[in-house]
Order: sequence, then C-alpha cells, then structure tokens
Amino acid sequence: MTSTSDQPILVAAATGEPEVNPYLMGVYAPVGEEIDASDLEVIGKIPNDLNGVYLRNGPNPRFEPEGRYHWFDGDGMIHAVHLENGKARYRNRWIRTKAFEAESEAGKALWKGVMESPKGNPFGNTHGLKAKDSANTDLIFHRGQVLSTWYMCGTPYAVDPLSLETLGAEDFLGTLVGDMMAHPKVDERTGEMFWFDYGPRPPYLRYGVISADGKVASTTEIELPGPRLPHDMAITENYAVLMDLPLIQDLEAARNGRHKLLFDRSLPSRFGVLPRYGNGSQIRWFEAGPCYIYHVVNAWEQGEEIVLDVCRVQRPQPRADAHTPLAKMLSYLRLDASLHRYRFNLRTGQCLENQLDDDNTEFPSVDSRVVGGRNRFSYAVHISPDSTLKFDGLVCYDNRAGTKTEHRFGPGRWGSEAPFAPRDGAAADSDDGYLVTFVQDEREGRSELDIFDAADLTAGPVARVLLPQRVPLGFHATWVRADQLEPSCN
Repeated sequence: MTSTSDQPILVAAATGEPEVNPYLMGVYAPVGEEIDASDLEVIGKIPNDLNGVYLRNGPNPRFEPEGRYHWFDGDGMIHAVHLENGKARYRNRWIRTKAFEAESEAGKALWKGVMESPKGNPFGNTHGLKAKDSANTDLIFHRGQVLSTWYMCGTPYAVDPLSLETLGAEDFLGTLVGDMMAHPKVDERTGEMFWFDYGPRPPYLRYGVISADGKVASTTEIELPGPRLPHDMAITENYAVLMDLPLIQDLEAARNGRHKLLFDRSLPSRFGVLPRYGNGSQIRWFEAGPCYIYHVVNAWEQGEEIVLDVCRVQRPQPRADAHTPLAKMLSYLRLDASLHRYRFNLRTGQCLENQLDDDNTEFPSVDSRVVGGRNRFSYAVHISPDSTLKFDGLVCYDNRAGTKTEHRFGPGRWGSEAPFAPRDGAAADSDDGYLVTFVQDEREGRSELDIFDAADLTAGPVARVLLPQRVPLGFHATWVRADQLEPSCN
C-alpha cells in the first residue's frame, strides 16, 4: 500500500453497492515507509527538562486488505519521537508479529478482517479466534522494554523503546501460557505488572500477575456466566478490579465462525474486586447500571472504599439505521463516553456511581508513577462530533479542585492520546510536566509532535516538532522517561 489517500473502494456484502471506507483515506491512510530522522524543525522551543520518548501505536496495513476493512484490522505500527536535551528524533516501525512475518513472506494479505468470515485465515490466538493478531492497540513500558498488545487478546510483543526493533514474542521467561489482553497495568512502585485474558469458552476470564523479576507469579480463573469482552482493568495498592459488562458475544454467530456483539440492557455491569494475588474464589462482585467501558482512568483505596474512575459508554451499539457492515463499523467507532466514578464499599458491599462530566472524553491517562494510588490530575482527549473517531482537543481534570481545563487543536487538526510526561525530577502526581501528542493537520497533510505545559493547557503548545512524514490517526500512546531508558539506551 502507498502513503497516499488513494485507497480502494470496498463493496458492502448486503447491497453490492460500492462503499468508500473513510478509515483507509485521508488522515487514516497508512504510510508505506519506515524512516529515521533527526534534527527536526521546531516551532517554539523543546523544554530542556523534558527527556524521554513518546511512542504511539496504531493500525497501518502493509498490504491491500482482503475484503471489507475494519480500522482495528491494520498491522501494528509504532511512531516515536525521542526528546533529548532540546533535540528531537523521529522513527517509525511496523511490529514484526508472527502474522506480519507470514504476510511479508507471501507478499500479500493472508488474513481477512473482523467484518469477514475468519474461516480461511491461517491462524489466530490461543482461544481459536482466527482473527489477525497485529499487536496494534496498546503500549506499556515494563522492565526496560515496551510491550505492544492487541485488543482481542493475543501475544504481547516486546519492542525496544528507542530503536523500535521488535525483540520478539514476550513469554516472560517461559512462564506465560496463553494470551494477554491489551491494557495490562504496571505498578512502578513494586515493578509488578497485572494482566487479564478472556475467551469464548471456559474459562471465560483469567487474571494474573507478572512479578518484578519478569515471571508470571500468579494466575487464576474467574467464573463468569458466559463469554464477555472486557477491554480494561484497574489496580489499587492491594486489589485488582475486573469487569463483567453486558456487551456480550453472540453465541449463534460464534458457532458459525463469525464475530458479532450484542449489548444486553437487561444485564447489570459487574465489577469484581479481588486481592492482587488472590484466586477466583475470593472475588467480590459489585453491580451497577448497564454500560460499556473501554478505558479506565485510575483506581485507589479510600477508607473502606475502592474508587474507580472510568470513561463510561452508555450506548455501545450501532444506530438503528446502520444496515451495512461499514455503517455498523462507523457507528461502533463513534465513542459516546464521559468521565464516571464508581465507589465500591468493601464492608457493606454497596456500589455508588455518579457522572463527573458530561463532555465526550476518552483515552484517559494519569502520571504513570501513581497508577493504583490516589491521583489528583488526569488527562484525556476530547472526542470530535465528526462522523469518524477523531480527537479534537485535550482535557485536564483536577480531582482536588473539581475543575477542568481544555485545549482545542483547531479546525482540521486532530490529535492522539497524550500521556503525562513529568519534568525531570518532578514529584509524582503534580502537574509539573507536559502533555505530549501527535497532531495531524489534514489541510496541510502534515503531522507534528505538540508539547503542552500540563499546568496551562489553555496557553497552547510550548513547542511544535514538525515531522518528516504524516502520522496516521491511531490508538494508544505512552511516555517513557529518560531515567527508564538508561538500561536500554543505545
């Protein structure tokens, strides 16, 4: 495929009429080159006390897709900017997954995507789902490397945070059996990583802990009433929080080899709390109103309660007038989420919930050093009302003051997830640092890295690093500090 916006016209199976897929065009169009560039042009000044690397994952199909393309199908590609002493270097690389290597050898796409029957696909994950594990979703730093993970449970791939070389499938010194879902959580205070895995057959949910020495230290099965599709989890100082949400797999479709989702409003949302190293028999379930949750902000313990902040989706289903596969995909990807808080009382078993903001915000983050502890500040992107999923601004929430500040990128300018990047030597959970994000200007066909003072979003970027190629809109990002890079620096 090329880096232009001239992408194929796809055909809708239901009508036979041609449909243009916007997730292969314009700001979503894949790029075809892996490049390295240094001494990048900067508008403004990169702060000298901002040192580390910003990495963002996303779908970037290498070959022309077979059949209908879903935005989630594309091969994982990481785009990264390394900031050091006021200078910036850019690099992008595909993630060399097992499926990517198979298609590279064949010279063409071998997998059809999630909107097609998977029956002819070569292989899938350990649950028998024959979708293409592209590791295109999340990025998290752990033990000197970045782990790239997939949204439907797959193999975690280790990537060097500077060279972006794929180091290989990560099995944690041979101790990981099976798959791992995107969005594991790392406790930087202990060095542990917490993860889960789900599937269409019992056990429907597994939960585990990677110890600070890089091995699986604990794994347990969680009993559920049927197959579910949890997307994220949370940790506190002593507990893990897992989810059983009423977005469920259509069993009839599954029997016919298709992947189809149903949102059952007759079912509650359930949140399972268990000790970090507990087993499934110790889980305590708390019920709340039906919803779906893609992403957790953070969780912490407060007296007898666990407090959980999330981006809550009220209607995780296509519109009633979405009759074609493409229309359903566009509808599913129109996130309608808002900041929401749950309180689980460990003594009484009571669950309280309330909406904290009515704005459409998602892809949240906190200072990575306070994950699992009480945070004052959190950050998110603002969702555009556009017909496709685009981020038109940034939001900062101050839990102590109960306020929020915002920045909009401007007409035709779209951002990426913006993790908090602390100033060198800054205290944890202060706003003494920066937000870093890719911004794509569709009018100019150009991308840049924008750096914001986290304490003053409204002032706009303090620096704009102009990139040597366009960065397509994508998924999750992470910031790796310079002190974390030292063991792997090359």
